[in-house]
Amino acid sequence: MDSFSLLCTGALLAGGLYWFVCVLGPAEQKGKRATDLSGGSISAEKVQDNYKQYWSFFRRPKEIETAEKVPDFVDTFYNLVTDIYEWGWGQSFHFSPSIPGKSHHEATRLHEEMAVDLIQAGPGDRVLDVGCGVGGPMRAIAAHSRANVVGITINDYQVNRARLHNKKAGLDSLCEVVCGNFLNMPFPDNSFDGAYSIEATCHAPKLEQVYAEIFRVLKPGALYVSYEWVTTDKYRADDPEHVEVIQGIERGDALPGLRSHTDIAETARKVGFVVVKEQDLAKPPAQPWWSRLKMGRIAYWRNHIVVTVLAALGIAPKGTVDVHEMLFKTADYLTRGGDSGIFSPMHMILCRKPHDSDDHVQT
Repeated sequence: MDSFSLLCTGALLAGGLYWFVCVLGPAEQKGKRATDLSGGSISAEKVQDNYKQYWSFFRRPKEIETAEKVPDFVDTFYNLVTDIYEWGWGQSFHFSPSIPGKSHHEATRLHEEMAVDLIQAGPGDRVLDVGCGVGGPMRAIAAHSRANVVGITINDYQVNRARLHNKKAGLDSLCEVVCGNFLNMPFPDNSFDGAYSIEATCHAPKLEQVYAEIFRVLKPGALYVSYEWVTTDKYRADDPEHVEVIQGIERGDALPGLRSHTDIAETARKVGFVVVKEQDLAKPPAQPWWSRLKMGRIAYWRNHIVVTVLAALGIAPKGTVDVHEMLFKTADYLTRGGDSGIFSPMHMILCRKPHDSDDHVQT
C-alpha cells in the first residue's frame, strides 16, 4: 500500500471514529459526550466497587423495603448512571407515550407540559419538582408555564448538571435546584403553589412518607400530579415470567419494590389528599412508550462498544462497562413489561390539598 492510500485509510478511520463517538455519541445537540462519561460524584477508581455494592444491595428489592440505606444507594445509582442517561437518552430521565408525527423529544416535552397544565400553574407560582434529576422536565415546564420551579434531587452531581443546563437554556431565573432527600425536604410548610413528580417517587421505600412530605409543603388548595411506576392489573405474582420482568426492572432502576396500581390513590388519601383524577397514561389509545427502547437497540450496542473501548483506553472509569450492561439488560425488562402490559411508568394521579374548611370527601 503506497503512502497516499495509507493516508486516506487513516483519515477514513479517524473520521469514522470521530463520527461514531462524537457525532453519534451525544443524546442531544447539547448533551453529554461519550468521552466525558464519569461516575458522577464518585471518583473514577471507585466506580466499579460502588457498582458491585449497589448490585449486591438491590439484588432482592422486596427484602429492602424498609431499609434506611435505600436513599444512599439511590444516590449511588444516580452517580453511576447520570452521565450514561444524558449521553444515551437525554436530559429528561423518563418515558412518554409515542405520538405519531412527533419526535421523541417533542413527545417528551408534551408529556412534561401536561403535568404543569394539570396542576394549573402559571407565571408567579412557585412549583416543586420532586426528584428533578438534571432538570429536563423542570426546564420544559418553566419555559411553558413561566412558573418558578424548585427542583430537589438527592444527588449532588445532578444538582451541578441541572444548574449548568438551566444557565445554558437561559432559564436559571425561573429554575432553582436543591440537593436534598424528598423524604425529609428542607422547605417550610405551605410554601408551594403546586407540585409534580415524574417517575421519581418510585425510589421511595415508603410512598406514604414522600406523599406526606409533599402534602406538608403544599399550600391549602394546591394541586399535585405524579406519574408513578406500577404493576398493572395484568400482573400475576404467581407467573414466574412476570416476576422475573418486574424484579429485573427493580434491580436495574434502584427500586425498593414496585407498587401495585391499586396502592397509589389509597396512599394519597391516607396522607390527606383529595384524589381529583387517576389514569394510566400508558393505556390505549396511547401509543407504546417502550417503542423508543425497541428502536434504540442498535444504538445500545453501538454505545456499548464505545463505552468498552473508552474504558479500555482509560478514558471512561473502570466499571462503566458493567453499569452500561446493567442498563442494557434493564431496557429489555422494561420492553417486556410494556409489551406484556404488566408494567406502566406513567400511572397518573392528580391530587389536591384541601383547605382546612373543606370536607374530605374523596372523588
